[in-house]
Amino acid sequence: MSDAPVFEIDPAAFHADPYPALARMRASAPIAFVPQLGATLITRRADVFTQEKRIDLFSSDQPEGLMTRLMGQNMMRKDGAAHAAERRAMFPALSPRTVRDIWADRFRHAATAILDDLAPRGRADLVRDYAMPLSGAALVAITGLATMRPEEMDAVSQAMIDGCANYAGDPTVEARCHWGTGAIDAHIDRMVPRLQDDPDASVLSVLMQAGMAMDQVRANVKLVISGGQNEPRDAIAGAAWAVLAHPGEYAKVARGTADWAKVFEEYGRWMAPIGMSPRRAARRDMAGGVTFDPDDRVFLMFGSANRDETVFDDPDRFDLSRDTGPALTFGAGPHFCAGAAAARMLVAEVALPMLFSRLPGLHLAGETRFAGWAFRGPVTVPVAWDA
Repeated sequence: MSDAPVFEIDPAAFHADPYPALARMRASAPIAFVPQLGATLITRRADVFTQEKRIDLFSSDQPEGLMTRLMGQNMMRKDGAAHAAERRAMFPALSPRTVRDIWADRFRHAATAILDDLAPRGRADLVRDYAMPLSGAALVAITGLATMRPEEMDAVSQAMIDGCANYAGDPTVEARCHWGTGAIDAHIDRMVPRLQDDPDASVLSVLMQAGMAMDQVRANVKLVISGGQNEPRDAIAGAAWAVLAHPGEYAKVARGTADWAKVFEEYGRWMAPIGMSPRRAARRDMAGGVTFDPDDRVFLMFGSANRDETVFDDPDRFDLSRDTGPALTFGAGPHFCAGAAAARMLVAEVALPMLFSRLPGLHLAGETRFAGWAFRGPVTVPVAWDA
């Protein structure tokens, strides 16, 4: 393993709130081996930004990694030309133009239907009742898995990301992940004949049209689901909570000195729905004064980088006036999130503005709890409004 200093964590406390431990790491051991995770964590923004691009040393190719074993080797677990080829094949489904011209209307239609149902109720849990079905409906459209319901999309995505973060090796979590990937494969099998006869702009369709081998099609559809359901869901509900819990910041939106795009960017910096990206040391080499051995597990801690005190003033504060440009919410290197345009459209241009304009007097109506460190979001956001 690497010769980085050892930093011990309490796994339960880290899951509940990783930010205090990450702040201590940045201060005392910015590149540290955490035995409870079996990995060396890179926590400062400058180091994450630099080392993410060193794909010759910190490789995404992880044959024994959890994602590869559980979901297949998708483009996120490839480097160089192999990664670029699969990314190009998927681009027509996720390009800014496709998002604007095709998916945006689908997003608005789904949001309208959900809000029509919610408005008379006067109370809801934003995670369960709004963010989950909206992100699920959006992802059903984008993936092309039209036979899947939004609730099932949420369940299979959660099963996969829990499996990919199952560094403790819980067999129940792994079994649930296998259930999720099997369900996705069954829906792919149902949709392949339809999309062969009537192709469209969905991920499944464009990958088939590109002639990609079916095992790679399956792996990449699962990748889109694992990164396209829970993270937008958590960003929608979490960003809504953030402005409701910080009325001074919400006032900036109300008077037009900040917009919903700014809310999304600052929330993504502050709470990092994707808090970490794993890598494998490809050879023996040094980074940041630490020597890595081949096959060392390395975690690039985006959530920590986004709260680096040397980059962001008062980084633990939700502040819509700050410059979020240096944030690494979507990554920084060749694996920059392929779905960034879709996420920005769904969260900042559809979900948040439609929610706040449709539900007058929206306010928090109970306790909100966050959880997770590799993936982080609210467990529940109870709200009420003037029905």
